[in-house]
Amino acid sequence: MVHSPKKETNRKLGDMLSPPDNEKKVLLHSCCAPCSGSVIEDMHKAGLDLTIYFYNPNIHPIEEYLLRKEENIRYAEKLGIPFVDDDYDKDRWFEMMKGHEKDPERGERCSMCFEMRFVKTAEYAAQNGFKVITSCLGISRWKNFDQVTKAGVKAASLYPGVKYWDYNWRKERGSERMIEIAKKEEFYAQQYCGCAYSLRDTNEWRMSKGRPKIELGKDYYRAAEKSAEICRNNIGLREPV
Repeated sequence: MVHSPKKETNRKLGDMLSPPDNEKKVLLHSCCAPCSGSVIEDMHKAGLDLTIYFYNPNIHPIEEYLLRKEENIRYAEKLGIPFVDDDYDKDRWFEMMKGHEKDPERGERCSMCFEMRFVKTAEYAAQNGFKVITSCLGISRWKNFDQVTKAGVKAASLYPGVKYWDYNWRKERGSERMIEIAKKEEFYAQQYCGCAYSLRDTNEWRMSKGRPKIELGKDYYRAAEKSAEICRNNIGLREPV
């Protein structure tokens, strides 16, 4: 049986994309290419002056960090969008997370991790003439949108003149468009959120289900005929709680 190609999600955000104070210059904190794909596309189409900021010392190990960063750079270069690659100060991240190694997903450790990254984002914004920051972290169904937003607003408040744009990028089928772009661009399909503790917990869950441990760098999103399987297996981790 021949299947017709699935139509891409038609999203007309229009005036919905209105950054605080109608600012056109926006600094986007990006965690990876799959999560940021539709967010970048939306802002790019809206004519915003977008710069991508990559600061993610939580991502572990270094091989995984480099894979995610390079995919993000590849997409940014394709669209001609500036990309800022900040420090990979993983030692500072581990130091800050001491005592929270056993926190559950969406727990206090995640809030601390978001805040650490957003404070750095807001600092860069303040030093480089950006009045608005935002992030793609909240688009993933594996994250708590309100938790991400709270961390962003708190971080921005530390720098006078900087505001966190709390737009919900899941709106208008944003999560669906995120997956479509990931397939179209054949992005690397990470199988855990990013940190060492997420990797540990995800592997424990996989083994409890009789599945092998994660193989870093193995899976990439593919076009139509393979997409359903990849979405199930690789964006996954576990069912959200």
